[in-house]
Amino acid sequence: MLDFERAWPRHTGAKEEAIIRQLGVKPARYYQLLQRAAASLEGQAHDAITAHIVARRGARVAS
Repeated sequence: MLDFERAWPRHTGAKEEAIIRQLGVKPARYYQLLQRAAASLEGQAHDAITAHIVARRGARVAS
């Protein structure tokens, strides 16, 4: 999830199509899984920068 997010950092229609086509999930589910991956220790160890960006963006949306 974090690798995909790093490759597609902006939310666009093309990104939504790629989420469905490449990952086989709906965009809403992708963002749920992405938040979970960013919050996990494994996700943070794998790509700390992207995990931090995703977590920060999620905190902004939740406010």
